[in-house]
Amino acid sequence: MTYSDTALSRHVGSENQPKSLIKLNKVIQQHIIGQKNLIESLLICLLCDGHVLLESMPGLAKTTAAKALALGIDGKFHRIQFTPDLLPSDLIGTDVFNQATQEFNFKKGPIFQNILLADEINRAPAKVQSALLEAMEEKQVTVGQSSYKLPDLFMVVATQNPIEQEGTYNLPEAQLDRFLMQVILQYPTHEQELQILELNKHPLILEKTSQQEILDARKVIKGIYVDDKLKNYIVSVVQATRNPDLYSKDLGAWISHGASPRATLAALHAAQALAWLNGDAYVLPEHIMAIWGNVLRHRIALSFEAQADQVSKDNVIEALLRVVAIP
Repeated sequence: MTYSDTALSRHVGSENQPKSLIKLNKVIQQHIIGQKNLIESLLICLLCDGHVLLESMPGLAKTTAAKALALGIDGKFHRIQFTPDLLPSDLIGTDVFNQATQEFNFKKGPIFQNILLADEINRAPAKVQSALLEAMEEKQVTVGQSSYKLPDLFMVVATQNPIEQEGTYNLPEAQLDRFLMQVILQYPTHEQELQILELNKHPLILEKTSQQEILDARKVIKGIYVDDKLKNYIVSVVQATRNPDLYSKDLGAWISHGASPRATLAALHAAQALAWLNGDAYVLPEHIMAIWGNVLRHRIALSFEAQADQVSKDNVIEALLRVVAIP
């Protein structure tokens, strides 16, 4: 595509890559070998004030990555193991009666952190999911008739196991939509697994990024230039998930329902964040193409026909991107 002279003049080049995020990236990479998609997605969600859902087999460093992210921003971290008997009060806190004052005082729950790891989130019942939903969307929790604000920098890193379905609950569509991204983790390569064996033999170099730097970066990212043609492309792809039969007979048969306008906003903001991470002052087509899978994967529902034919969501997204032309 052809960008305007204004857009071209804003290009800052890789030499101006954000130093604060370079520091944070180095901290995470000292704990995680490989998993470029995971690290990049965590940074994008952090910069976009979003939440991330991680899905993988056990032992692929999901917890380690969340801890490293919190360590890199010198933030408070807490891991909550979601279980079927978990109560909302176990998550958000509760009012406790003070005999000395004869009043109820609010005792904060473990959700009042900067980085909250919701481990095996799909094992918790509906009431807990509802409490978490308010926290993710409104940055607050409600107990009785009172609401309590969460920290300005608050991010949920949720995990789920794709194979153990006994004792789990399907996440509500409304909650899935609140996650900016869903990331599927892969096993490390042979070379990467050898590096993992050597991981703890070297001293850590921790040059932390302040939370204020992250909050300032969020403001900068909103100003990253996006050409109108690319905005139109983003909207077209999301619209295609809702009207798939207009583009392809197969897509019409595979997609049960499409993505909401949150997907449009998520794609735009994620592409802006990725452009900023790459040191670019405007969004390129490749930035958008790089984030589509993680942005759409949890926002489209497959039909019974697609499931019977073993068509995955990633297969559907690839087909979508083939039929909607990029500028």
